[in-house]
Amino acid sequence: MMEHTNTEVITEEQEDVLVAEDEQFPFNLVVWNDDVNTFDWVIASLIEVCGHTHEQAEQCALIIHFNGKYAVKQGEYRKLRPLCEALLERGLSATIEESVNQ
Repeated sequence: MMEHTNTEVITEEQEDVLVAEDEQFPFNLVVWNDDVNTFDWVIASLIEVCGHTHEQAEQCALIIHFNGKYAVKQGEYRKLRPLCEALLERGLSATIEESVNQ
């Protein structure tokens, strides 16, 4: 019986941590698919603007292509806004959206 109580406490602590992490990243930087930009340009832009590795940027570009959009970065609005503007200046379609808690 004592172990059961300890398990409950651990579970509650884990849930609190998950909630805190969700609140930490309330916004997503979303890049949308288009018929104008090449894979190479999207990859280069994600590396230079968002700090992605080549592999991360390549995976994001594929997801954007096949799903129509992808959240390439999460964070606070004030930190994502300059990144979004930089992507827009490069001709990419990008928006900032509020994260949806599931």
